[in-house]
Amino acid sequence: MRTRIFFLPVLFVFAIGAWADDDTTKLQIEVKTRSGRPVDRAGVIVRFVEGRSVAKFGKKIRTTYELRTNQDGVARIPEIPQGKIMVQVIAKGYQTYGNTYEIQEPEKTIEVKLNPPQPQYSAH
Repeated sequence: MRTRIFFLPVLFVFAIGAWADDDTTKLQIEVKTRSGRPVDRAGVIVRFVEGRSVAKFGKKIRTTYELRTNQDGVARIPEIPQGKIMVQVIAKGYQTYGNTYEIQEPEKTIEVKLNPPQPQYSAH
């Protein structure tokens, strides 16, 4: 009898782990200039906005990442719940970028092209 009682919780944990893997995405953000040159050290914020927040092996999955791009202009987010996410990119000398995306794939690459700053005008 004890074997069955122990076996059911273990089976349940593995089932949840397999289910959670299907509901997450490994995300990659590529940040480039309009001419295609990679932008390194750009600040990238990725936030899970809407969808089913999942748990993996009883632990809640991280839903917000703040990181910087590498020299190739790439920021890698290892695992985020599938659904609607908000991506914001901030880099010195460029306009701030922000957009929401719907992600449903197990792996996704989002390419962001930054614009140069716009001229500022005064009403006076």
